[in-house]
Amino acid sequence: MNTSFIYLDYNATTPCDERVLQAALPYMTEFFGNAASNTYSLGTYAANAVKIARGEVAKCIGADESEVIFTSGATESCNIAIRGVAETYQHKGKHIITAVTEHKAVLDTCNALEKEGYQITYLATDQQGNINLDILEKSITPATILIALMYANNETGVIHPVQSIGKIAKKHGVIFFCDATQALGKIAIDVVTDEIDLMAVSAHKIYALKGTGALYIRRKQPRVTVAPFLFGGGHEKGLRSGTLNVPGIVSMGKACSIITAELIDIQSKYTILKTKLLQQLLTIPQTVVNGNIDVSLPNTVNVSFLYTEGKAILAAVKDKIGISAGSACTAHLNKPSYVLLAMGHSENRAAASFRISIGRNTTEAQIDEAVNIFRKGISEVRAASYIWKNYQEGRENLQHWK
Repeated sequence: MNTSFIYLDYNATTPCDERVLQAALPYMTEFFGNAASNTYSLGTYAANAVKIARGEVAKCIGADESEVIFTSGATESCNIAIRGVAETYQHKGKHIITAVTEHKAVLDTCNALEKEGYQITYLATDQQGNINLDILEKSITPATILIALMYANNETGVIHPVQSIGKIAKKHGVIFFCDATQALGKIAIDVVTDEIDLMAVSAHKIYALKGTGALYIRRKQPRVTVAPFLFGGGHEKGLRSGTLNVPGIVSMGKACSIITAELIDIQSKYTILKTKLLQQLLTIPQTVVNGNIDVSLPNTVNVSFLYTEGKAILAAVKDKIGISAGSACTAHLNKPSYVLLAMGHSENRAAASFRISIGRNTTEAQIDEAVNIFRKGISEVRAASYIWKNYQEGRENLQHWK
């Protein structure tokens, strides 16, 4: 890779931590056994490694190891949680509450259930990305079986009031599923304190191998039951059959153990770099922050450069900086961020938005250089833009850019 290239898209994926890689490598070569083959040592070694990793993931989120099942990633975990609850609790009702700014793994699953006769309430947010807890509680009916709201938004970094949501859900006897894919490794998570019943997380967002995720399923007060998702052998408590990805699982366990030991230092670094990044970006004329910056992940900044075409800016910087226009999961759609549109912002503002996400390898020098690249690229784009010229000369009503 070009050593001068600055990667600032850690919310999309992360490089594998060297410590994580070294922990996983033996299970690709020397201890390559199938964790379900427990009649000989290679299988036993693999099974023990999975058990240790399950405990490491559980400790990281405040759960018991019996409450963690491994999946192929957070998207699968979201599907298992939502569909599993829908099938198991349909005798009680077929109403699910979520929000318009959720990840597509949640929204698309809910859309599919709508076609199967389920009623979905999609909560709106304000322009800062906040949901209204009073409206959430008033949306609950006797038929409500699930509230599906993420811990932190993948595009804006806005953190939902998870503990309050959990308390509302418990008060009304509704299951609370939380997609914590972006929150894990950046802020402290405790499923007991947060009153979360089901929670999805992913390995490749926390410096572990791609192709592995986990789903937390509460076992008591209340015990949550979800219907099986994959059939064919009864693996993972019968919920998700298939040969376990032992190297990936080991990598996720090691990554979680690092988070448990180093989270305070990680948060401190992110906060310092994010503050520096924001201060410098906001010196670029007509730069606005998207989302509630006061309640957001310590590594995530989402900004729009108004009166400027986002595609042109991206073209000007893409060979030097790795950033996202929207989320990685929807980049192929080539449309303005649906999250920002759902927050009530204009198509122009959404199309000119960029998610910049800091990681463990980010340095202050990289932040300085990235802002300089942005400044130069935006200046060049605006110099050739009739929109920017019209804005400067006040010749056109440009309210539709707000």
